[in-house]
Amino acid sequence: MTARNRTGRLVQICRHPIKGHGRETLASVRLLAGECLPYDRHWAVAHEAAKLGPGWNPCMNFARGAKAPELMAITSRLDEATATVTLHHPSAGEITFRPDEAADLPRFLAWVRPLIPETRAQPTQIVTAGRGMTDSDFPSVAILSTASLADLSARMGKELSQHRWRGNLWIEGAPAWDEFNWIGRDIRIGGAILRIEERITRCTATQVNPDTGKTDADTLSALEAAFGHQDFGVYATVIQSGTIALGDAWSLT
Repeated sequence: MTARNRTGRLVQICRHPIKGHGRETLASVRLLAGECLPYDRHWAVAHEAAKLGPGWNPCMNFARGAKAPELMAITSRLDEATATVTLHHPSAGEITFRPDEAADLPRFLAWVRPLIPETRAQPTQIVTAGRGMTDSDFPSVAILSTASLADLSARMGKELSQHRWRGNLWIEGAPAWDEFNWIGRDIRIGGAILRIEERITRCTATQVNPDTGKTDADTLSALEAAFGHQDFGVYATVIQSGTIALGDAWSLT
């Protein structure tokens, strides 16, 4: 199979309604041209040292797993109709609130602050940007390969969860690491077409077990030792709107 006719299946769709605070898997979703996966990183939790400008802001302004590993163990559920989010953590328990509702903010902050190390800037507010607050400065969808994950897991002698990488779309059917050869190419998934833009350079959040919130795998050193970089997955932009669902075929165009 040549790179031009690579094909496979979509095996996971995941969004993170509040950046760095939980993940939610979906059965299907409609992607819109020029936009992030709907409600992915729609909100973000700014900390007391944040220097926020209008619209999108860099990740350094927000509470996230790289600085507060316990946050990686949060799972989430979004009710789009009411903009209500439910978060669950193995030690903090569960909270349901509306991120846009100022009256709910104190209750959320009281719930999340025990998960933030005392040495780190503490969370103070929830913000939105009119687009997903992705780590990229453009509205992106993160595409990751199950074969690449399996290869890295084998090299480390440890099964790594997909949720360490906080991606949006997981695909199977391509050789490990082949996605790095697709920069500038288009990929059709279900009814949508995305353009592969760039590789994703990773941070220490990927070293955290998403079930426990504890650091237990040196993914960055493993990537550096094996490949001389710390990249995993690719960012893409949606260039043709369409609905995608688990099991959909994908192909390079």
